[in-house]
Parts: sequence; C-alpha cells; structure tokens
Amino acid sequence: MTVGTGSGLETADMVLNIGPQHPSTHGVLRLKLTLDGERVVDCDPIVGYMHRGAEKLFEVRDYRQIIMLANRHDWLSAFSNELGVVLAVERLMGIEVPERAIWLRMALAELNRVLNHLMFLGSYPLEIGAITPMFYAFRERETLQAVMEEVSGGRIHYMFNRVGGLKEEVPAGWTKRARQAVAAVRKRMPDLDRIIHKNDIFMARTVGVGVLSAADAAAYGASGPVARASGLDFDVRRDEPYLAYDELDVPVVTRTAGDCHSRFAVLLEQTQVSLDLVDQCLDRVERIGGPVNVRLPKVVKAPEGHTYAWTENPLGVNGYYLVSRGEKTPWRLKLRTASYANVQALATLIPGCLVPDLIAILGSMFFVVGDIDK
Repeated sequence: MTVGTGSGLETADMVLNIGPQHPSTHGVLRLKLTLDGERVVDCDPIVGYMHRGAEKLFEVRDYRQIIMLANRHDWLSAFSNELGVVLAVERLMGIEVPERAIWLRMALAELNRVLNHLMFLGSYPLEIGAITPMFYAFRERETLQAVMEEVSGGRIHYMFNRVGGLKEEVPAGWTKRARQAVAAVRKRMPDLDRIIHKNDIFMARTVGVGVLSAADAAAYGASGPVARASGLDFDVRRDEPYLAYDELDVPVVTRTAGDCHSRFAVLLEQTQVSLDLVDQCLDRVERIGGPVNVRLPKVVKAPEGHTYAWTENPLGVNGYYLVSRGEKTPWRLKLRTASYANVQALATLIPGCLVPDLIAILGSMFFVVGDIDK
C-alpha cells in the first residue's frame, strides 16, 4: 500500500515474513506482517509447513498403532495425547478400565503437564533475552523426566497408555521415587519465580502487551492457560471430568488482564497445582491394588458408531472425534488441538504492536507447531 505524505514524497508499508525459518519463531510458523515503520498494521498467520497428515494416517492404522501417531502432534504433551485416543476407543468399546490404572494415568498426566509447562517457563524468557531461566526450568524437567523414563522407558514419547489401561505395572518403589522428585521440584520452583516473574525487564516486556480479551478468547475457541489468563474460567478436568478427576478438587488458575505476563503467571501457578495433584493421585495408587489393564482380543475392533473424547491437555482442550464402521481401523478420527485454536488469536493480538513486542506476544501463546499442523 502506498500513501502520500503531503510533501510530494511517497511512503510504502513494508510486507515482512517472520518465518517459516526464523530465530524468533517456534518451529515452522510463518507470520506475514504489514509494517508501518516499526508498528505492525496487519498480521496473517500462515500454517501448514509441518503438515504430517496425521488424521489420514490414523485411518490406515489399527487402534494400537494410532497411539504412537497421536503421541507426536504435541511432542511436549505426549502422554496426554495418548490418553485422549485410548479414552475415545474405550468409550466406544464400553471397556471399564481397572481403578489402579485410572489413578496411575492421572498421576502421569499431571507429571506430563508439569514437564510441558516447565519447557515454556524456560523458553519464553529466553525468547525475550533472558537465558538463565532456561537452566532452572531444565533442572526441574530432568528431575521429573527421570521418573517418567523409569516408568515408561521413554523421555519424550512414552507409549505407556493402552486401550484398556496401561502397558504394564510400574516398577517396585516407583511411587516413592516419584514423590521425592515432586517434592524436590516443588521446593525449587520458587527459584524460577524469583528470578523472572517480578523481574523489572521481564515485566516491562510483558505487562500490558498482547492483551487478549475474554470475548476474543471465547470467539477463537482458545483454551488452556492462554484462555484462563484472559478470565475464561474453564477446565475440562473440573467442568467435564474424565478418569477420576471428579473425586479431586482441581483448582483452576485464572487471571483477568489477558496480557503476556498473565499468561506466564498462569503457567507458573498451574505447575504448582499439578504437583499437588500428582501427590493426591499417588496417595490413591498406593492404596489400590489389582491389575493395570484388561485383556483384549488379538485384533481390537471398535463397534460401529461414533464418540468424542476431550481432555484438558497442558496447552488446552484436546479432542478426538472417532467414527467407526466396526473395523480394526477407524473410519475417521478428527483431531481438535489446543494450539490450532490458540494461534488463530495472533491475527487479533499482533496488529498495532511494535515489532519487538511481536516476539513477546508470539512466545506467550504457548503452542507447538506440530499441534497446529497435525
């Protein structure tokens, strides 16, 4: 767009691409920006550079193989992704999962939530110039990763859920070691809080920047920490409980400012909440005996029908819409991801901001590109 200045000179808005390969973007997200000097006039988020065709791959894999694929679209929330798939299949097949498996699933899902949040609590300050929080966050991640690796054999892709329960019983003494890891992380989390949360430079870059109103968050279908920082008081664990979350008091952390700083604060406080929930789940696991899975036929076939299972993933609402024609593979498995809904709000948040603020806003939306592109 070219505009006259009245002095006989003409100026033009600059169209600039941030990404898909750029140091300031998480992965291969492309932002097409229209700039007036240093100010962003328009932002068009362009997705699809990492498109893996997961939903079509689901249709040619049986119900055991799908778990491996679902593991990977949000690689920071692998256990939670697996959980959503097996819940959908179990619901369609009418399988009742052993009680011990239910509480173990909840404990592991909350550990996975903390691991996800710690990654963003370290990487977000890094994107706006603070390197030290990354070391603190990874110290805590390594403590919890050891616990997850011991139980599943994996550090990122756990592959521990199965239709009907879990892969196997946890190792002897695992619950005690898990408690020790949780206690160590809980004790050290204030270090991360002190070093960054109230830091003057961090606050100058985030307070009042990238404000997402509650109305806009709802209109875009945003969920998870991004939506709760804007005042949307919704959490599937409390409002539409699955597994045995209805037997727990799940505190929902919210803020009202809706800015970058609020989103970081929600993530930080949610980490503490999940650590508390892990302890409560481990209490129940230690009191409950019995198997952790049910016997299944060699070939698992879901009966004809359809169902929808949604879970509160670390980044927000994750849903699987499963349609079966009675075969060993799904006829259709539609994936609703948190990141895809959340990143749409960038088109509203970014126009009007300065280019340096764009980086702070982008990082605060807490998304994984594979979760957007599926």
